Amino acid sequence: MNAHVFSSLPATGAPLRVIVVGAGGMGRAWLHAVLTSPDTELAGVVDLDPEAARIAVAAVGAPDTPTGTDLAALAAETGAEAVVDVTSPAAHLPVTLRALDLGLPVLGEKPAAASVAEALRLAAAAERSGLLFMVSQSRRYNGQLFRFRELAGRLGDLGILTTEFFLAPRFGGFRDAMAHPLLLDMAIHPFDTARFLLDAEPVSVYCHGYNPAWSWYAGAAAATAVFEMTGGVRYVYTGSWCSPGLETSWNGAWRLSGAHGTAVWDGDTPPRIDANGTPPAEDSGIPDTAESIEGALTEFVHALRTGTVPRGEIHENVMSLAMVDSAVLSATEDRRVHVDEVLDAAHREAVATAGDAEREVLASWPSVRTALTRPCPTG
Repeated sequence: MNAHVFSSLPATGAPLRVIVVGAGGMGRAWLHAVLTSPDTELAGVVDLDPEAARIAVAAVGAPDTPTGTDLAALAAETGAEAVVDVTSPAAHLPVTLRALDLGLPVLGEKPAAASVAEALRLAAAAERSGLLFMVSQSRRYNGQLFRFRELAGRLGDLGILTTEFFLAPRFGGFRDAMAHPLLLDMAIHPFDTARFLLDAEPVSVYCHGYNPAWSWYAGAAAATAVFEMTGGVRYVYTGSWCSPGLETSWNGAWRLSGAHGTAVWDGDTPPRIDANGTPPAEDSGIPDTAESIEGALTEFVHALRTGTVPRGEIHENVMSLAMVDSAVLSATEDRRVHVDEVLDAAHREAVATAGDAEREVLASWPSVRTALTRPCPTG
């Protein structure tokens, strides 16, 4: 966990007043999470389509909720204290920049932005504003995953972590036309989980993307990637989005090998360990916590009330997106890619496209990798 600092809200007992931006299917899931959480109150819903916003609030049983097409106007009208951004990745940059400019901290759906360069601009904007921008990596909020991470600590020196992901969903729409649908739309979840499990960062990757003959996707619906992580651990991801039969869970199937044994997790049932032939340890009593997007929302509010740096804080989260972009570049150019080359190229692009205030922050970074782990100033 990095040590970035941001301005926190007063530790009052009142629920956090939240505006949700984006009224699509995932937007409705977030509306439900906000409405059912004791920590939050739904202040309003923003969507470019006013009718979509009205239909969404009616669908979740809150038809009197204020709606609008302009975030600034609705925030002023409702006295909102924070924003949940559930727009498409292409809209994450302008929506988050606007919210931060309004003095509103942001909890955003993954990925942080449409590219690493845009994510770096958002990290700079968060530094400049002194406000929290947290990315919801919802699959980190899983009690079984926390148990698996605890078991990993009993394996001694770690050598190799693998994920198998084999499903056959027929989405239709934009995913069917993407060049790398598996890597771009789904792989960020296991990549982020690997960083969490190993407490390590990506160094380099070689990735091969391909499309089986029977695939209904236009682009590479399957991929295998080998990452070198800090500390010398290897992370191997192999998956397909057009592999029917004996499918894995949506969390994938995991295996972690260390000096003292192996731990496995199928993504659906409690993980198991075989450490030097010893039987699995008893449950450690890890407390139950909210899972999925509800867990992310709970941590976001807690962070704002206490100043605690949450998982998914933008500086911490950029490396998960960098793993995706690095894997795509490797698959496209058929070569090993060093993650720092992707970070450096993204930094140059961010500097070239940023506004003056963001550019000043970006230019102050000694290196991207260093900037993603050093404390940032409070605004």
